[in-house]
Amino acid sequence: MKQRLVVIGNGMASLRFLERLTERAPGLYDVTVVGAEPQAAYNRVLLSSLLGGEVDEAACAFRGLDWYETHGIRLITGAPVTEIDRENGLVMVGETHVLPFDKLVLAIGSLPIRLPKPGMDLPGVLTFRDLADVAAIRKAAVEHAKAIVIGGGLLGLEAAVGLARLGVDTTLLHVMDRLMERQLDHAAAGLVKRAMEARGVRVLLKADTAAIEGEGRVERLVLSDGTVLPADLVVMSVGVRPNVALAQNAGIETARGIKVDDRMQSSDARIYALGECAEHRGQVYGLVEPAYEQAEALSRHLVGEEAAYTGTALSTSLKVSGLPVFSAGQIEAPEGAETVLMSDPGLGLYRKLVVADDRLLGAVFVGDIAEQGWCKELIRTGASMAEHRDDLMFGRPAAPAPQPLAA
Repeated sequence: MKQRLVVIGNGMASLRFLERLTERAPGLYDVTVVGAEPQAAYNRVLLSSLLGGEVDEAACAFRGLDWYETHGIRLITGAPVTEIDRENGLVMVGETHVLPFDKLVLAIGSLPIRLPKPGMDLPGVLTFRDLADVAAIRKAAVEHAKAIVIGGGLLGLEAAVGLARLGVDTTLLHVMDRLMERQLDHAAAGLVKRAMEARGVRVLLKADTAAIEGEGRVERLVLSDGTVLPADLVVMSVGVRPNVALAQNAGIETARGIKVDDRMQSSDARIYALGECAEHRGQVYGLVEPAYEQAEALSRHLVGEEAAYTGTALSTSLKVSGLPVFSAGQIEAPEGAETVLMSDPGLGLYRKLVVADDRLLGAVFVGDIAEQGWCKELIRTGASMAEHRDDLMFGRPAAPAPQPLAA
């Protein structure tokens, strides 16, 4: 008899795990996947492009239903899991459906945070996390609408750019003194702000939301300094929290996320977690790359290979209004380190290296990010960069064109 493997969640982390598991050991497990959304796994990275009309929903899809069928995977969509019965090895789907399991993988992602301020429950206050959110935002973003996006992190910028592409009057509010403060220093964040404004997004920094007001739906947003901004639509993008309620109710150990070891195993030896819901060595990740690395490690472990996930060196790579941006490692120099800078605001170019003892600790690039892969590898390995400073700062020289042979 095959062991029964149930995967709760059908997002990007879940699909990557299933792909790697079926590649390594096709047919090893009797696999059932349960997803709360009505669609099979799709590319969340493209949500801002979908919002802005650059791609359609079909372009966001990963695998058709035939892929699951071909690999012997039962896929249940539009069905939230309501309970995990660890004692009897059962998963309750909805009110009536029961799935037995021998091994269970939790890939249930995270939940968007709403500010604890008045008016957050008014119609017209939306989040930006999934296809349903995109549909709701597009429906509200009618002609002449005034939209406000709260949050100057990665998702907030993407939401604002998407709305601006629709021709909506868009204002981005951020409570900090610069955009993407966790990934960018002031100079790089200033270039990103200029790029946003060039696309028609009004950016207000140090803007603390006090309340959202309206009679029956959103009409205005009030800042803590008393400024009143008219609004027909407010998109909340102030962060996420790991989705841990299901695990907590089942008595699985949690902190910020579901606590896992290097094999992605929870406090119950039969139950694993990966992606945004998992907490590994005290760290919760909200990016795709760590989720994929976790999926790789877990798939190897479940087919009997030696595997350990030891953590991910975080990096960010994106385009803001067509402006390439890359950040990795430490963005400010610690004591004893040095900073190497190259800046040309007129061309929208900026490069910053944080270096200590000829080792690269961090990098911030804006405008030209061609060396991002090299930087990530140097930060990850700690290899010496003594002979590569110029190449990292100015780019590797192009190979000379081949010369024709003499007759």
